Amino acid sequence: MYAIVNIAGQQFKVQKDQTVIVHRLPGEDGKKLEFNEVVMVDDNGKVKVGAPVVKGASVTAKIVKHLRGDKVIIFKKKRRKGYQKSSGHRQNLTKIMIDGIKA
Repeated sequence: MYAIVNIAGQQFKVQKDQTVIVHRLPGEDGKKLEFNEVVMVDDNGKVKVGAPVVKGASVTAKIVKHLRGDKVIIFKKKRRKGYQKSSGHRQNLTKIMIDGIKA
């Protein structure tokens, strides 16, 4: 059984006991979350597709930990002008574990 669910503005294909890294979610480690924006549910061949979401379907998850992504370097340069600018970015992420899918 798997589901496609909207989490923090992105769609993920999730199964039970799967860990997923998503954009930062509010809450402490160990907090239970419930996502109601389920786009599709596949229950051993029985597929339910929502328009836009499946009514009554939800996905429960638990926050494992908060972390930060790899550093992305942004470098800008204009040749022959002496202009160079460098900056970086690290995305805040949350690792969650899927506890169950309710169809």
